[in-house]
Amino acid sequence: MTGFSRGHGALGPWRFSWELKTVNSKGLDLRLRTPVGFDAVEVKARAAIGARVARGACSAGLSAKRADAAGTFRIDRAALDRLLNALDDVPLHANLRPASLDGLLSVRGVVEVVEPEDDDTQRAALEKQILASLDEALEALVVSRRAEGAALATVLIRRLDRIAALTAQADALPARQPEAVRARLRREIALLVENADAFDPQRLHQEAVLLAVRADIREELDRLSAHVASARDLLSSGGPIGRRLDFLAQEFSRETNTLCAKSNDSALTAIGLDLKIEVEQWREQVQNIE
Repeated sequence: MTGFSRGHGALGPWRFSWELKTVNSKGLDLRLRTPVGFDAVEVKARAAIGARVARGACSAGLSAKRADAAGTFRIDRAALDRLLNALDDVPLHANLRPASLDGLLSVRGVVEVVEPEDDDTQRAALEKQILASLDEALEALVVSRRAEGAALATVLIRRLDRIAALTAQADALPARQPEAVRARLRREIALLVENADAFDPQRLHQEAVLLAVRADIREELDRLSAHVASARDLLSSGGPIGRRLDFLAQEFSRETNTLCAKSNDSALTAIGLDLKIEVEQWREQVQNIE
């Protein structure tokens, strides 16, 4: 979900630029900065970014300056006249000098700085141009994120291939064959009978059923295979799929943990641990997907 782009533009005396960058995040976390006086642009920019970026911490900043930003000066003649009239009533003596022009102009309110202003038509045209520049920057950002996503998809597919291969290995283990399961159950039952002075046949049957259920990982293997197929479909479909892949990562982890908990064979345990490693690496990579 990482990406970076810039957009530049100009209209009349205005020069403006956008800077966009995104990093990983579970949802969309948008931080937008615009100069004072560009509230209307901010509202539309948030909507435009939200329509193109579905996931990630996105930082967007607009810089806008005008060439004649220094403004012009205007003397308030009425305020100056009032000041001069007030000075006429002040008696002068040897320690006071007559007021100078620069001193009078430095009095607050006598000289005003008039900032240049745009009329409504000019302002609307400027905002339109700024938003068009944002669209260009967003397109570049999306292209950058798609390039990263394509590279990550290759990595995720390799992980899925490995998970599918380990699932098939677990399914084909000799310890999972019916004869092996029956032999293991016979040994378990023989151990129960040997260590019990008296036993209830019905309770013994229940214990045998529980042992068989605990030894059966068919459901976990089927779910792992189904999750692999779902993940492949999502990766081939495109679009914002990060959250759904997050969910599948949780399901992969759940089934793998259950498989390891049910394992009573060293070979199956080894495969289960390899599966846990692959699933964890899959989960980490999924955090980078929109």
